[in-house]
Amino acid sequence: MPRRLDHLVICVRDLQQAALDWQKLGFNLTPTGVHPFGTSNRLAQFADNFVELLAVTDDALVPAAAPGRFSFAAHNREFLARGEGMSMLVLHSTDAHADAAAFAAKRIGAYAPFDFGRDAVLPGGGTARVEFSLAFATDPAMPGIAFFTCQQRHAPELFWKPDYQRHPNGAARVVEVVMSAPEPARHREFLEQLMEGPAELAPGRLTVGETGNRITVLGPAELSRRLPGLAGDASPRFCAARLAVGDLDATRRTLRSTSVDFEMFGAVLLVPPTASHGLALEFVQQETI
Repeated sequence: MPRRLDHLVICVRDLQQAALDWQKLGFNLTPTGVHPFGTSNRLAQFADNFVELLAVTDDALVPAAAPGRFSFAAHNREFLARGEGMSMLVLHSTDAHADAAAFAAKRIGAYAPFDFGRDAVLPGGGTARVEFSLAFATDPAMPGIAFFTCQQRHAPELFWKPDYQRHPNGAARVVEVVMSAPEPARHREFLEQLMEGPAELAPGRLTVGETGNRITVLGPAELSRRLPGLAGDASPRFCAARLAVGDLDATRRTLRSTSVDFEMFGAVLLVPPTASHGLALEFVQQETI
């Protein structure tokens, strides 16, 4: 069975300002989480996946990358040197250590698994210890971005909180990640191995994953057609996330009330990357996915 989307890492320079901007977009964010390796985050949490706003907040704690070891914090620090945006795509895992071994065997990630914990702030103000294991995968043909699987090693109720999953814009979950690349077919083998499922090829387009948990890679012409104004940089990158909402009219009213610029393209409400720190957001009615 193909993997499902777990979360998106949106790398930002100023976490406080990014949080204000995403709240203006209609997202309810978790309190700040602090990692032991020099980064901090705020999450837009949904029922079974989420968006992570991430900033490097203590450069002295950032570990250097080393042979066989992927540095999550160093990767994001290097990404920020080029600009803000989506730096990593994360897939759900029930055994990240097994994933790391499988990635090594497939030659898509010769990295040791990474285990860590942090304190999460609960809706009532208390804290709970949450623990994670990560397995990283990279493709030399997609420099500057990365992928990993995430296993949560704590009781689910310590992390997933209904209080954090109610958003004024009605967002219910991330259902698709859109990438750009000059030649989408070139990335077929890597993405099939990563997602553990077959890809579909069409002229200027590659799609992998099931409905609701999909990665789509678009060539320049297809990118211009789907996301007008985003074409330009031809390097492989994450361009947009599609989010399902319960009531698209309510989403539209929320964004108008906070003076967020958006455009309607048929049944898709598009927020440009300038409003969301580097990643375009497509909102769609849940039943149209």
